[in-house]
Amino acid sequence: MTGRRAWRVNHNQPDLKGQVALVTGGNSGLGFQVALGLAHRGARLLLPVRHAERGREAISRIKAECPTAQIIPLPLDLSSLQSVAECAAAATKYTDRLNLLVNNAGVMAPTRRKETKNGFELQFGVNHLGHFALTAHLRHLLENAPGGGVVVSVASLAACKGHIQFDDLQSRYRYSPFGAYQQSKLANLLFAMELARRAGEQGWNVHARAAHPGWASTSIIANGQAASLPAPLGRIEQFWGGMILRVMGQSAAHGAEPILYAALSPSARDGDYYGPQGHQERRGPPGPAHIPPTARKGSTAARLWDVSERLTGTSW
Repeated sequence: MTGRRAWRVNHNQPDLKGQVALVTGGNSGLGFQVALGLAHRGARLLLPVRHAERGREAISRIKAECPTAQIIPLPLDLSSLQSVAECAAAATKYTDRLNLLVNNAGVMAPTRRKETKNGFELQFGVNHLGHFALTAHLRHLLENAPGGGVVVSVASLAACKGHIQFDDLQSRYRYSPFGAYQQSKLANLLFAMELARRAGEQGWNVHARAAHPGWASTSIIANGQAASLPAPLGRIEQFWGGMILRVMGQSAAHGAEPILYAALSPSARDGDYYGPQGHQERRGPPGPAHIPPTARKGSTAARLWDVSERLTGTSW
């Protein structure tokens, strides 16, 4: 098999022996599949997780499929800027460089507005600000990697409908579960593009790309919308949501392919966006994805960057 389809079946290329990768949310869903794909290719993994037991279970599952995998668990709660800083500091104890950083973990559409430990709306705080701060703290490790570390931000098809509400970033005056989710995913995409732009202009030894999984069957509905509903309604939401994703979308393993493509393919370019190539980018082999007009506005990306630095207390 050749071309993009071959990417799906060749788990040994490129050879990542000697490289170090960090994947957020690597204990389940897309993150687990990305971590597994990197482990198969020989990368040493730093696996930050919020729950230690789930981290241990994920490591056992990866090693069951890839016995030679080298995996180091790290504690990380993306809803806490202190935890983010501590996770980055812990990473420096295990490596002096970081070849790959996959900002994948996320929260989707809790029915009621929630806040992070720092008072941010949960989705904007976890999906965007937490990863923005983590990347800033890990920048020196990324720049130490030969050729420059690669940062992949995992966005979503939801980004196409997102808008950055600078007058109400934390959804304090009006909260829409999916509106806040769409904003956070657009923020992921804007961050990847602005990081690529700034790295190129200022000579940072860092590469930045973005990817989305299409409609991938993962636990994000169960952990988001369904988890915030009363038990009977939550189970119904989880069942039908999962059914739609399975029928009209693709598995988590296939959803992880655009992320791996963005991270590893020699065809991937800084500042570009990758996703499935099937109907409406819901499923299929990986390749270039449609970039919504709202993500192409450099002024919006630069303003979001400046606001994110101020909110997280980080500086590039």
